[in-house]
Amino acid sequence: MDMTAAATDTTDTAGAGTVPVGTGHTTIVTPLQSSNEAPAAAAIGSQSESSEEEDYLDNSIELRGYLSKWTNYIYGWQPRYIVLKDGTLSYYKSESESDLGCRGAISLAKATIKAHESDELRFDVVVNNLNNWCLRAETSEDRMHWVEVLQLYKEDTGSTDTTSLRRHGSTMSLQSNTISLASGGSLKKTQRNLREKVGELETFKDILYGQIDTLQRYFDACSELNKSNTQPLDLGDGLKPIDFKGESITFRATTSGVLTTLQHCLGIISENDESWKRKLEREIDKRRRSEELNKKLKDEMEKMKRLSYPGPDFEEGPHSTLPEDEFFDAVETGLEKIEEDMQLRFKLRLQSQISQTLVNVPHEAVAEGEEAREEFGTGAEAKNHALWSEIDRVCKEQLHHAREGVGQDGNGWQIFADEGEIKMYKREEEVNGMVMDPLKAYHSVNGVTAREMCHYFFMPEFRNDWETTLEDCTILEKISADTLLFLQTHKRIWPASQRDAQFWSHMRKITDGLEPGARDCWVVCNNSTEYAKQESKNGKCVRIFLTVILACQTHLPDDYVKGQPLNRDDLTCKITYCSVVNPGGWAPASALRAVYKREYPKFLKRFTGYVIDQCKDKPIMF
Repeated sequence: MDMTAAATDTTDTAGAGTVPVGTGHTTIVTPLQSSNEAPAAAAIGSQSESSEEEDYLDNSIELRGYLSKWTNYIYGWQPRYIVLKDGTLSYYKSESESDLGCRGAISLAKATIKAHESDELRFDVVVNNLNNWCLRAETSEDRMHWVEVLQLYKEDTGSTDTTSLRRHGSTMSLQSNTISLASGGSLKKTQRNLREKVGELETFKDILYGQIDTLQRYFDACSELNKSNTQPLDLGDGLKPIDFKGESITFRATTSGVLTTLQHCLGIISENDESWKRKLEREIDKRRRSEELNKKLKDEMEKMKRLSYPGPDFEEGPHSTLPEDEFFDAVETGLEKIEEDMQLRFKLRLQSQISQTLVNVPHEAVAEGEEAREEFGTGAEAKNHALWSEIDRVCKEQLHHAREGVGQDGNGWQIFADEGEIKMYKREEEVNGMVMDPLKAYHSVNGVTAREMCHYFFMPEFRNDWETTLEDCTILEKISADTLLFLQTHKRIWPASQRDAQFWSHMRKITDGLEPGARDCWVVCNNSTEYAKQESKNGKCVRIFLTVILACQTHLPDDYVKGQPLNRDDLTCKITYCSVVNPGGWAPASALRAVYKREYPKFLKRFTGYVIDQCKDKPIMF
């Protein structure tokens, strides 16, 4: 089948043209008439012109258009200009760059075209399972058209492919070579003995042939004698009448020699039979072990390939084929790498602080700013905002949940981390198949106040110091000094999709319901909101929905006398952290829970340790 289309938009050739199919991102160019089906007017001209026309049509583009091509796990699907010409599928970044050389090409002669089983827009072009192009069309009709044309073109080119006829060797000769190499010296001796016996058989064969020839002449002469009955018996060559008794004795001896030689050959073979059996068993065992090792190595290579060269089948999504344990392993590896990078940055920052004088904002300076006003922590400046009723309600609800013990609501809290002063509980809950396990954690640290702990949790300028996965934090609106609206983007950790969250954050001082012995109580409450909704910065993030509260109380020693000077050794901060997070996307439930179990205790230790380190040489802030 001759499929032709215009090579460029500016070329107008009889019998060739373009017909766009579909709209939007993908443009399909359908195959038009072949040169022998063109109108008669196209054939007018000289013979040379006709020859040039045929050459042009043979080399013209059969199919072209835009498809989405999987690039890598960072950039994902990207539009690419795809061209089918001369049995080769090529791609360019755009149509305008098609004259500058392709970015990649693949031959259809050895390719396999496969429509994806679950993604109705995707199809793959694979060569030897090594070179894999993952492509997506705009519509399922476009995909069907591309697959049909590529399959048809492959069949046409494959029918003339003779490469498969050039690779068949002699099976027998290969086997013979293998046997010769495997048998060693014992086989050479056996072959020599067998060659000797075969030579003896050849000699016996010649003797038998001579006897048969003699008998045949004798019987022919007898037949002629019976006819004439007048001539004496003449066997020719001066032979005299046959001595049948002597001939029979000779024949018997010859045949006996043949049988003896054959028995000797069978004896030689049987002597080596047990040896061959043992060698065969050893070879079978070696082959079995080799196949097992090969399968194990192949599985390891496939696993490494998935992690090193991730494709669209292994990233988080509805069609992901990555097993849950490998999903967790990959996420865990990514988180460890991020944590290592953060520790390195922290060490460099410490070295920088030692080598030069830094400008740090003391707590007294902060107290003279917006946080020093009496209104800070009361929400007075935010009460006229459209979100205030929601902020006030959610803060009160979350404070109530934080004050409830894990055994009071009867909802079956399960402890999943018990590390000294840190105790973490969860309830396993899923909504529409999505993990939304509520979390409650208790912690107690010395040397800081409740306000200091909430101050570093609330203020955006410190967030990058203790939040390892944070990529970008943007203040969308400053509602008041104690209430901010954030858009927070987290780093991409393969194979999980990148995520972001839009939420308001409110810091509040609590004056009622304090525990006995508590000097003060501060909370920070974060809650997702659709108010003034902002899209993801790169347009590809999965949106997280969260509700979080950090409730902190400052406790002083039982023997403390009011008005007595305080130092940091007198301070104890009791922390309650509660969260409910809907991660969105398609992450496996078991992998998510494994990540939570691993990361939440590390987060709480890292954050509280950071606050202690920041406050140890600064005045106390209540």
